[in-house]
Order: sequence, then structure tokens, then C-alpha cells
Amino acid sequence: MGGIVAPGRARGDVRETPPWPRGSRPYALSFPPRPGETARRTLAKAPLPGSQHPLLARPSRHAPGVKSRAGGHMDASAVDAVIVGAGVAGLTAARALRRVGFSVAVLEARERVGGRTLSQSLGGEVVDLGGQWVGPQQRHVLRLADELGLRRFPQHHRGTKVLEVRGERRTYRGQVPSLPLLSLLDLQRVIWKLDGLAKRVPLERPGAAPRAAEWDALTLEEWKQRHVPTWGARAALDIATRAVFAAEPSELSFLHFLFYVHSNHGLMPLTTIEGGAQAERFTGGAQTLGLRMAGELGARVHLSTPVRAVLQDEGGVTVTADGDRAWRARYAVVAVPPALAERIDFGAALPPERRRAHADLPMGSVIKVVATYERPFWREAGFSGEAVSDTGPVRLCFDDCSADGHHPALVGFFLGETARQWTHRPPAERRRAALESFARFFGPQALRPTAVADLDWIAEPWSKGCYVGLPRPGALTAIGDALRAPFGRVHWAGTETALEGCGYLDGAVESGERAATELAARLSLPATSPSRVQVVTG
Repeated sequence: MGGIVAPGRARGDVRETPPWPRGSRPYALSFPPRPGETARRTLAKAPLPGSQHPLLARPSRHAPGVKSRAGGHMDASAVDAVIVGAGVAGLTAARALRRVGFSVAVLEARERVGGRTLSQSLGGEVVDLGGQWVGPQQRHVLRLADELGLRRFPQHHRGTKVLEVRGERRTYRGQVPSLPLLSLLDLQRVIWKLDGLAKRVPLERPGAAPRAAEWDALTLEEWKQRHVPTWGARAALDIATRAVFAAEPSELSFLHFLFYVHSNHGLMPLTTIEGGAQAERFTGGAQTLGLRMAGELGARVHLSTPVRAVLQDEGGVTVTADGDRAWRARYAVVAVPPALAERIDFGAALPPERRRAHADLPMGSVIKVVATYERPFWREAGFSGEAVSDTGPVRLCFDDCSADGHHPALVGFFLGETARQWTHRPPAERRRAALESFARFFGPQALRPTAVADLDWIAEPWSKGCYVGLPRPGALTAIGDALRAPFGRVHWAGTETALEGCGYLDGAVESGERAATELAARLSLPATSPSRVQVVTG
């Protein structure tokens, strides 16, 4: 197959007719700047053809207008950009490129879109078994949700909370846990200290932090042992770490921990509901983000299409999927977690720093369980539904009722080492253990659900875990800029690459917008113009 010709060249131009007059297409994309920055490029708001396609109100196997391999969809011979991965990041990039008239193909290994979001019907209501919450600081995903017409509602948090620590069940209200006074004072000092250190880590170059090498070689556990004297503050930090990262403190690079805190506006927004990252949920589930974008893109999204190779030459990129199906493009965006990108052949010239990113960013470990009930018995007893535990197996729990409260539910998380211990256990055994945890938190009524569903993200072959890829100690400084830096004609997206909202839906959207902006600028260059990024063949 031949390469793609540049915009304006008639021969071999296979792109669709743009939805604006010839010659008037915006040359690039831009999005609202980060605080302190200026806008980057021309804002393009041209509508997508078919952007009003109807969307299924509940999850389905395929997004509207999307054909799977079994459906007999014929591969496009050539496009401007191939996007690998139909999660939120990949779909955001594809949608943005289409809005300025470039042709795209989105290749997804799963039989569904949405990546690490998954919404399904349970007990008569849609529940989320993947990514779920958004907060007021997360401007990228909130703007996208508004564009797509998604509605949100507040996460319920009124009432008494439960803290299990050292085998003892404690209750409290508000944001101050029921710990000894010295532990509370120590915990507040630790929060202030960590927030201050986090601000010293530059988001665009964490390796330029004043003590980057030292902090990257240090685990959060080691830092805690040196700097947190009280048992209560240590326990609270452990609980928060598992809740936020789905990993153990001994597994986290201290430098990456600080970067993550900075990227998400501080420790308190990361760990709280009101005003924090867990403030709101989407009506119809978070997967609706991906479903709506896929509905706009229609048959440009190819499901059940695992990509095996992304190889480039001077003329473009050839992306090969299972069954020897191939797409030719001028550029590619790889929007899958680094741990999954390791399965893709990029050629011998892939830089060692990028290879290390694929090898040394293992995913977090989480199993999510949702149980529905006839009545919200915990609310009736004065509980908020929020519980945290250092005992487990459920380490974190929230009220998961519908917006109107008519479909009562609780959601719990097996996290870190606990999740790995339970990943090979029978689902029925996991669910029973989760219900027993709920019963310890809120009473024996929790043992009598109307329905239960769980999802072991560790066992998902196209995720290998959740929530996010986490650099091993020492990896972040070694990888450097390779997480985001283009490799010739290959660009990268995914929440792991985000500067804002890293690890969250917000980061996925931010990264997709960035990748689309990079590609739009390069795609707008005449075919004879030198590329601003060196093409590497391998």
C-alpha cells in the first residue's frame, strides 16, 4: 500500500470531504491552556459529520455504528492517523483529529470501547466496574463531558464513616479520622510536608527535581519509616496509598508519588469526596464517555482488533493487527498502557528509554465489587457508605446508589497485595468475602444483596491491572522524556503520559488532546516539508 499524500494533493488522497469549505480547514488544534500558560494553537470547533448519532443509554457490546471483525468490516487502505486503543485517551485523540478534518482509524483489541471504564446493568441500574469518579479540578474530562452532553450527580457522603485499623472498627464524621491526637497532628504535618515536596517536582520533567535521583531510588515505604513516627499517621498513609494507587507503599517510587500528588492538585483532593477527585459520578456510567465518542466516529472504530506491530518508514506507518490486517497511515498514536505496549513490535530502533517504560511501569492491582440491595440500610442507620480498612479484603468502600437513591448499592475495592492474593480465587468466594467486609462495616444486612458483580482487573488481558501504570523505583529518572516524546511517526497517549490528572479520566483526556495537537501540526505540513520530529526506521 502506498503512503498518504499531503493535504491539497489530489493523487491518492483518500480522506473524506471535510465539513467546511475547501481551503478553510483549521491547521491545528488547541485546548484551554494550563494555568500560567498561553493558548497553543488555533481552536477548531468544526462539527463532526454524524456527531448527532444516537447513543445507547446503557452499555452494549459495540458502540453505535462500530463494526467488529466478525461483522465483516473492510479495512481502510490508508488514513492520516491510526490510533491504537479505544479507551478514553485514544477516542479523545481520534475525535479531536476528526474535528479538524483528518481521517482516522481506531483499533481496539477488546470487543468494546472504553478501556479502563466499564459500565453494566446490575439490579436495574447501571453501575461502574471500572473508572467512575470525577472532581472539580479535572477540567479536561469535565469539558469533554459537557461537549458530549453527559450528566453528573454528586457522590453521596453524608453520615458516619468507618475506619478499620489494627483490627479495631472506629467511626467518625467529617474529614478527621478517629485516631489519637498525636497521630492526627503527625498526619497533618505529613500532608503539609508531602504537598510541599510535590510542588518541587516539575510536571513536565520530574527528573529535574532538586533531589530526583535520590527520591526515585527511595520507596514511599522507606520515606515513611524515616519521617512518620506515629502509628496512626503511618496507618493512614498506607490506607490512602492503597486507595489512590492500588499498590503498596513499598512498590512506589517516592519521586513518582510526589509527581502524582502534584499532577492531581494535592493529597487532600486525591483522597476526599467533597471538592476532591471522587466528588461526582456520571449518569449512565463513566463508559458513556467512550460510547459517545465512538458513536461520533462510527465505523472508523474497529473492535476485536489487537495490534501486533507498528512499523514506520520514510513514507508513513504500517499498523498490523491479528489476521494480517494492516492499515497504512502518515502517523500513529499508541494510546494503551505502557505495560500493554510492550506486546507491540515497534522495530529495532525503539529507544532503550521507551523500552524501559514498557517494562517498568506495571499496572496497579485492583478487584472491584458492587452489591445491590432492596434498601439503603447503611443510610437508614446513619452511615455514609464510606469505609477504609487496613484489614481487608475490602480496603475501600463507597455508597454506590443511583442518583435518585432508588437503587441502593455499595462498591468495594480489593487493592494492592490483597487484590493479588485474591485474583485466582473463585469469583463466588471473592464476592462472599466482599459481603463479609461490608457487614463488618455497616451490619449483617450487607450479607443479603439482591445482586453482586465483580471485576478482577488483574486478570483482564487487555489491561493487566488498574488503575494506572506505576514506575518502579529508579525507572522514572531513567525513562526521562520517553513517556511522551514521539518516536519518529509514533506518538503516545494514555493517562500514564498526562501532566494533569495522571492516573484519572482527566489525564486520559488531557493526553489524547495533547497527542491530537501534536499530530494535527505535523499533518498540516506540506509533504515536501521536513518533519519536526526525526523519522526512525527499524
